[in-house]
Amino acid sequence: MGISVNDSKLSELARLISDWPGLVSGSADELIEDSLVLLDHLGEARRLVDVGSGGGLPGLALKITRPDLAVTLIEADQAKAAFLVQACAKLDLRYVEVLARRAEEVGRDGRYRESFDVAVARALASMPVLAELCLPLVKVGGRLVAQKTASEEVQRAGRAIEAMGGALNRVAAAPSAARGAGTVVIVDKVRPTPPAYPRRPGVPARKPL
Repeated sequence: MGISVNDSKLSELARLISDWPGLVSGSADELIEDSLVLLDHLGEARRLVDVGSGGGLPGLALKITRPDLAVTLIEADQAKAAFLVQACAKLDLRYVEVLARRAEEVGRDGRYRESFDVAVARALASMPVLAELCLPLVKVGGRLVAQKTASEEVQRAGRAIEAMGGALNRVAAAPSAARGAGTVVIVDKVRPTPPAYPRRPGVPARKPL
């Protein structure tokens, strides 16, 4: 990719993540490198939303390497959201918005619904749940790019993807030091998401489509 974790801001992000107790499990450097496998799948995107951002992965790593992106980070955990705000300030990242809200709520908010070119997610949920949380945020013509592993049964998410107005594009191998069997699942947004979705907070996880 021509981008190294030794880049100064990426290194600083790794330090910030490592210094915040309980934020991630595993090597911050390896997790950042793992996030960067998404770069080749962003296309000409200008607005990106990271759903369940946690420690800012992949959203902040992608913002650092693609400064042209306007990035929204959704993280319902208040402590993790606080980390994201601090990290953006310390890294002097502009055009990054942190939303300490549930993805289901943001997906019904007219300011964000179907407004993003691409949604990204890493280790968020199973594909049926992830589709319901992410695709309502993506504009028609945009895409969802999800980091998964080769063991994920993507085909069982077909009903949820179709219900959200999506169509599975492909599953691409994307191994990294953190995930030797890593894949990237790419879903195109081909139709508007029906008004009934996403369902109320917690329902997608309790009752996946």
